[in-house]
Amino acid sequence: MHSSATENQAIQLTPPGSAAIAVVRLLGPGVPAFLGRYFSKIPRPDRCVHGNLTDGQRIIDDPVVILLATGGADVNLHGGVWVVRSALDLARRDGFSIVESAVDFPSVPQAVDGETVLEKEVASHLPLARSEIGIRVLLAQRGAWSHLNNPLSADQIEKILDDRGLYHLLYPPAVAIVGAANVGKSTLANQLFGQERSITADIAGTTRDWVGEIANVDGLPVMLVDTPGQRATDDVIERAAIAASRAAIEASQLVILVLDATRPLEPEQSHLLTAYPGARVVANKCDQPWAWDVERIAAIQTTATTGVGLNALRRAIASYFSCADIEINKPRWWTQRQREILRRTMTDPQSFWLM
Repeated sequence: MHSSATENQAIQLTPPGSAAIAVVRLLGPGVPAFLGRYFSKIPRPDRCVHGNLTDGQRIIDDPVVILLATGGADVNLHGGVWVVRSALDLARRDGFSIVESAVDFPSVPQAVDGETVLEKEVASHLPLARSEIGIRVLLAQRGAWSHLNNPLSADQIEKILDDRGLYHLLYPPAVAIVGAANVGKSTLANQLFGQERSITADIAGTTRDWVGEIANVDGLPVMLVDTPGQRATDDVIERAAIAASRAAIEASQLVILVLDATRPLEPEQSHLLTAYPGARVVANKCDQPWAWDVERIAAIQTTATTGVGLNALRRAIASYFSCADIEINKPRWWTQRQREILRRTMTDPQSFWLM
């Protein structure tokens, strides 16, 4: 996507529903006329002006509008999905092209501030940082790269390429919780969510559909997917839910396999170890007498009802995605452009200066 000085654009800087305020940046020659038609106040340069944004028939929101010294305006809306969608639809009807994804920002230089491409990439991806550690690591990247000596050795480049920590902090990986029915998956998920999101009960088949939502795991945002118990059942709805959950499990980057320490491993649970060979195994209900040797398979021992063992599980998840004890000032990549430059630097050291 390429922009020009004559193109009107509405750029969504903040994803709707992720924060109390959502910022939409308006660019192009049509901005003054747009605000004159739909905003109830006269915006002023470098000053916050509070007014109503209307579509001619109803009030969409009461945003704060700031005219930018470089041209255009920032419209600071309430962060609800409906509000942001209505504002973007209004801009679209008025002839603005819409940029809704933060990953498109680097191709729109006017969308963010910064003297270099790297600085613009930092600014454009800030809306994707959902945790304090993500913000701190991203903001540290300009200094981290500027203090890096050139030329880099092949080993240094390989280590940087292998470290996907910052990428995962900005683009939450999917983590699926799987296991047989009634082993404590939903209770474990609720502990990781930090609040009750999945219904729990001592009845097999309580979870009738997979539940996916962002959870903060020691600063790492993950799309946590709680799935129905994997079992044979005559319940049509439950059977359909189990089948539907398989796609979510296959799309996940990490599987947490929950086993019940109080129930025999054979035959109900052992086949899951074969079905999910790369899974991180959790033995739950370890506060009760074991029916099999949990230590034999190096499982993380938990008691989901009390939270015992949850810290070890959180750390295991964060470590898997290179986000445990993360070093703030270490140089990292988070865009495809940066990855390509690092790969080129392996054979052409001068490519490093493109960072």
